[in-house]
Amino acid sequence: MARRIGSRYTAHQILGRGSAGTVWLGEGPDGPVAVKLLREDLSSDQELVGRFVQERTALLGLEHPHIVSVRDLVVDGNDLALVMDLVRGTDLRTRLDRERRLAPEAAVAIVADVADGLAAAHAAGVVHRDVKPENVLLDMQGPLGPGGSHRALLTDFGVAKLIDTPRRTRATKIIGTPDYLAPEIVEGLPPRASVDIYALATVLYELLAGFTPFGGGHPGAVLRRHVTETVVPLPGIPDELWQLLVQCLAKAPASRLRASELAARLRELLPLLAGMPPLDVDEPDTEPEEEAGEAVPASGASRAAGEPVRRRGAVPLVPGAKPSDSNRDTHTSMRVPAPDELAGGARGTARAPRASGAPRPGSARNRAVTRRRRLTLAVTAVLLAAAGAATWLATTSDETPAPPEDTRTSAPAVP
Repeated sequence: MARRIGSRYTAHQILGRGSAGTVWLGEGPDGPVAVKLLREDLSSDQELVGRFVQERTALLGLEHPHIVSVRDLVVDGNDLALVMDLVRGTDLRTRLDRERRLAPEAAVAIVADVADGLAAAHAAGVVHRDVKPENVLLDMQGPLGPGGSHRALLTDFGVAKLIDTPRRTRATKIIGTPDYLAPEIVEGLPPRASVDIYALATVLYELLAGFTPFGGGHPGAVLRRHVTETVVPLPGIPDELWQLLVQCLAKAPASRLRASELAARLRELLPLLAGMPPLDVDEPDTEPEEEAGEAVPASGASRAAGEPVRRRGAVPLVPGAKPSDSNRDTHTSMRVPAPDELAGGARGTARAPRASGAPRPGSARNRAVTRRRRLTLAVTAVLLAAAGAATWLATTSDETPAPPEDTRTSAPAVP
């Protein structure tokens, strides 16, 4: 059923839902548009509405071939909406769910497009703050690029910043999606352009591997891994690409590349990646996180035959977000972990690619396996010791000579 959005737009059909609102196919004075209608509780927040209006100029000024342009911001009664260009295609999460992972050439071409868009936004003083596959749209009507990739456009600029008001978050909350949050955000520092580079490098890792480098389990455990763990190498990719990933996933923001540098370096690597098939990497299981206070079943432990594996990033972290929606939004607000909580995780135990069924180092399952192994070794040692003692006794009994006969003779008594 059609509904009016302000005085200039009409929304006809829902394209997708997320935690921040609903995306509609709409019609405006200049033709079809996409209308992101934010939640009603957001539109009733007068402080947020004021911030929304203040951001109007910055958002409307972002014009780039790899950015979904915002045409208008509508504040009308209970409606708070962003009117955007309509992209005829799908989002990157949907393609990733369908294909699991992409060929390196296509993955790098898509990320290079997004990096170009980020470079333009950063030059204008705008930080996205929520780069993830759900916020990357693929234009299916344009020409194909390297590796058969479609032109990629970054969308939802400003949504995280609009929702992240001082009253809502104070100094103890962080806004974002756990799998893609830079360590400095987890530690409570203000977001700079480098947080978008970290998130985009995480997206590239996910496109190549099929899972994010620090994801899995309770969101609190994911946040801690961003701060304490190092990224695990992906077998089968050129060293030049891996070193680029490592640099952009550096814990120190100053060590990461700028968006323009990242885009240029990625495009230089495209000829090296031509024709490479998708990586053959085992997806890690999602292990229970005892220290996080919430157990999450391992993906391969109790999965019924024929049941699809749940991919990293496809799990909605916000109540009401539906995994089947084409525009899933896992944007959420979380408490900033205390320093002792961040220091509580084991270093170097990232979710490494490993053989199917093998436990992740440092996990509850790994500790249980280790305890069983130690108990088995101890019992085996006791049994071997007992068997050895019995053998020694038997051997000693067989080889011990009999005592000599008494050779004394009885002498006649002396009369």
